[in-house]
Amino acid sequence: MSLLCAEDPNVLELLDDAGIELLWHPAISEATGAEANATLESVLSGEAPLDILCVEGSIVTGPNGTGRFHILSGTGRPMLDWCRALAPLARHVVAVGTCAAFGGVTAAGGNPSGAVGLQFDGSQAGGALASAFRSRSGLPVVNVAGCPTHPGWVTETLLLLAGGALDAGALDAFNRPRFYTDHLVHHACPKNEYYEYKASARQLSELGCLMEHLGCIGTQAVGDCNIRPWNGGGSCTRGGYPCIACTSPDFEDPQLTFTETPKVAGIPVGLPTDMPKAWFMALASLSKAATPERINRNAHSDRIEVAPKPKRERST
Repeated sequence: MSLLCAEDPNVLELLDDAGIELLWHPAISEATGAEANATLESVLSGEAPLDILCVEGSIVTGPNGTGRFHILSGTGRPMLDWCRALAPLARHVVAVGTCAAFGGVTAAGGNPSGAVGLQFDGSQAGGALASAFRSRSGLPVVNVAGCPTHPGWVTETLLLLAGGALDAGALDAFNRPRFYTDHLVHHACPKNEYYEYKASARQLSELGCLMEHLGCIGTQAVGDCNIRPWNGGGSCTRGGYPCIACTSPDFEDPQLTFTETPKVAGIPVGLPTDMPKAWFMALASLSKAATPERINRNAHSDRIEVAPKPKRERST
């Protein structure tokens, strides 16, 4: 559903323009039943080449490692087996979404289904495929993490792979494409002015920064969500909801609820990734003391109450 939100061009036009033929997708393709099975079998036999294998959703390994909790409809064969059979045949393998990359929400809690990612189990290397797995191109599984993942991240990854422009150096430590993980969600967040003055919202309806009280970890989470807005203009923080780091492994099991900031002696536990704690606390104290009344009032409101005043021009 997220991928179908790709715009200008839409995903089908984009793939067609790039010369990428969609062999089969369970929701997009017309082929079902025997036709879909024939396509899969032609890939297994080597009759049809498989350049890019994309997998959505976590891989279920239960019960007892058989994967039979999740059978690919009409084949009588677990998805676990299909992934292990198709992956070595593919030139590239892509995990689309955090579930496919790391296990995600379906692996939360006790994980009774044994859900894992394609090549990671949470933050640990090795999932449905071994940690040493490499596709025919020599790359590990490319993890386009996000819950849901941004359509632009998926299409850009596919275009880079199709053009031979994505190598191991373009992936981070969790094999996510660096074109979006070299950024933080904090970058270009519309609440940054409030963050700079530590003018914090106390309720979700307020305009202030969501980090101090409402659990936002955009200063630690990777993603260009606010640089490349969703559907032309949206993101979680732009919609007034805290970033929950959905591009990260194990995000589904936070220490507290998603809208609560963990604190020790009133000090937030999660701080910007590259700032020493003492520096942050000193900066926060100074910032709060220097907060303009306009920012302080607006931070605790659900709309702009005090507009910026135009700069007065010097009279001559």
